[in-house]
Amino acid sequence: MEDLPAPLLLEILGRLSDSADVARCRVASRALNSVAREIRSVHLYCSHLRYAKSRSPLTRSSITPFKQVFCRLISELHVVERVFIGVEKPLLLVAFDDVEDEDDDLFLSDVSFTKEWLPKVCRNLKSISISDFWVQSCWRRTDVLSLISSYCCELHELEVKNAWLSVDGLTPMPNLTVLTLEFIRLDDENLEKVNDSFPLLKDLNLIGVGGLKDPKVHLMHLRTCHWSVSNAPTSISIIAPSLVDLTLKCVKPNLLFIEAPLLSSLNLSVDSTCNLKVKEFSHLKGLHLESSGLRNLLLAFPFSRTVENLTAVSTKWESPVAVSKSILELLLHVCPNVSCLTLTSRVWSEFETYTGLEDLESRVQMKGLNEITAYLTVNDIGVTLSTIFSLLDSCSGLSNMAIFIHRDVVSNVTSNLISACMAHCTRVRWKWGMWKEGTKETWISDGI
Repeated sequence: MEDLPAPLLLEILGRLSDSADVARCRVASRALNSVAREIRSVHLYCSHLRYAKSRSPLTRSSITPFKQVFCRLISELHVVERVFIGVEKPLLLVAFDDVEDEDDDLFLSDVSFTKEWLPKVCRNLKSISISDFWVQSCWRRTDVLSLISSYCCELHELEVKNAWLSVDGLTPMPNLTVLTLEFIRLDDENLEKVNDSFPLLKDLNLIGVGGLKDPKVHLMHLRTCHWSVSNAPTSISIIAPSLVDLTLKCVKPNLLFIEAPLLSSLNLSVDSTCNLKVKEFSHLKGLHLESSGLRNLLLAFPFSRTVENLTAVSTKWESPVAVSKSILELLLHVCPNVSCLTLTSRVWSEFETYTGLEDLESRVQMKGLNEITAYLTVNDIGVTLSTIFSLLDSCSGLSNMAIFIHRDVVSNVTSNLISACMAHCTRVRWKWGMWKEGTKETWISDGI
């Protein structure tokens, strides 16, 4: 180790994901210790064990406060470009009701604490990640966003988790391109300050952000957006002319408005039906729709002739009684040129019980469909086979079919289903697997 060149030693230390491991290496090796000050990042996370020891009367006196450890580590570095500070995942599972914790050693978005280290390293900072301990942070409102915006002019990435964030005094950060707010109480109910303060964002992640009323994302340069809405705002609007990838999960807004003409991939999950208003998606290639009211969602969805890959997930059984079209027909009507289609179990079950399978090919365009993935429960093997055969006969261009059979289906039924399908249609390349709620799918055979 002592004979290795300094750049290689620095590369070794730089690959360690925890600054505590770096500290151990410094003690073990004089050579590593000699280059440790040149590391340009700090990664420090509090473990559940450390937290428990800091609270126990027997061990509390032997544990150095977490914030003190962090400040010492960061003060020893010449240049700091990336800071990651937080609590490990097991500690995040500690519920507020399970402990009485009025300490603030893990209130990491605390402005007083941040002032101790941020001014010393802000000049070269490119990335900051702060993951608070919710038990200590949920009832403490913090102005850390304002502090970061005033010091970090060159910051490119910012991530804050498990905190109550104020936007008072927040100033524009023109170089910030990536923003992640996760499990946040945000005092910006319409996202006006987010839009004004981060005008050049390209990647926005809002996961479980509460406190929103009529949020509107209006960002001209945004390319990727992952938004999981934790409460039920009155309306949700996304206006992003450069957006190409959108994942949106929401409950039941009165209005959902999307204007993203360059959108290429859309993953939309809505708990129930809502007033959907979207401009035409002329570049959309991949579409994932999930809803307890999938039929109504499809009726409101714009015609999308460019979609090639389509996945439909129904979270609630929708009876096809007294309807003119099955959900499958609605899918193919909205996306007539789809080539790869995935139908989850409730969508397939609705299709099985639909009475108008006979002349399916005459009602919808299916010639371009060459790959289908279906999740089956097989309540009646005769009905299931009849549905599969009808679909095969209607899709002359179909070349690949992947079928996942529920694990609770008895083995002889599964075997009979596989044998009958393969005998009926030899032109198709069959793939067989098994599925069950809450578990990962497994393949039985691949490419027969």
